[in-house]
Amino acid sequence: MQLRQLESFVSVCDTRHFTRSAQALRVAQPSLSQQIRSLERDLGTQLFHRTRGNITLTDAGERLLPFARRILSDAESARREVQETVQLLRGRVRLGATPSLCASIVPDVLRRYHDRYPGIELFVDEGGSRDLIRKLSDGVLDLALIITPSHGVVPSLATTQLLREELVVVSSPDQPPMSQRQRLRITDLRHASLVMFRQGYDLREFTIAACHDAGFEPRFTVEGGEMDAVLGYVRAGLGAAIVPSMVAKRSGLRVTHFVKPTMYRTIAVGHHKDAAPTRAALELSAVLSEYMQNMQTSTAP
Repeated sequence: MQLRQLESFVSVCDTRHFTRSAQALRVAQPSLSQQIRSLERDLGTQLFHRTRGNITLTDAGERLLPFARRILSDAESARREVQETVQLLRGRVRLGATPSLCASIVPDVLRRYHDRYPGIELFVDEGGSRDLIRKLSDGVLDLALIITPSHGVVPSLATTQLLREELVVVSSPDQPPMSQRQRLRITDLRHASLVMFRQGYDLREFTIAACHDAGFEPRFTVEGGEMDAVLGYVRAGLGAAIVPSMVAKRSGLRVTHFVKPTMYRTIAVGHHKDAAPTRAALELSAVLSEYMQNMQTSTAP
């Protein structure tokens, strides 16, 4: 059975007249009659009793009619759903992001996206880059904001660099400055008390690697927190921490930059290389790129 056949059948049922049905469907009457005959051949039975000036349904036609109406209704609902999705009237995007990005850029980006496409449902998965890369590879997420190049090239992912962000040191304003200089060297942290993120956190890896490269083992007073917890420990005077500059600006803590060349991290948006993103996901990626470009423009010297 084909939808065109069922559409012709239901129209004749409603009008009980082949000529009027053909006019309503805007087809030639022979074409309409052919659709009905083809449907009857497919089903192996007559659907109408045809007498001069009178068309009635056979028992088989009576049984078919409610199913035909339901099939046509479902087909129309499917067509409408697909068109609304294509037009971004509805849909869903599953975005992954690291905790530091969830605390800085993600809320503003999602607000802009929601203002443009209020019918799109947004699902956010917060986690470290390693976890997000795995979920992208498994198809659990549509897009993810990840940190590179700490994890190198991931063959299963396609990534686009969005922003290179400076890393800075935050400390409590109530504590003495870590140095009399305006900018710190990584070696200034040799004897400092540091607050450290949990295992698997990108910033933990950055900090420990930088200290090791400078020839010393960092000393932690507290370790194991997420971004909000770490900022709270710093605010309480338990130690300093290396955090992204976007987070530091909003923290209310003392911010100290490193001497050049500064420490930085690269933010990228990624998706599975073998799965084309939906249009809704592509539009979110475009909003992310637009937001990052505006940010770079506004902070350029």
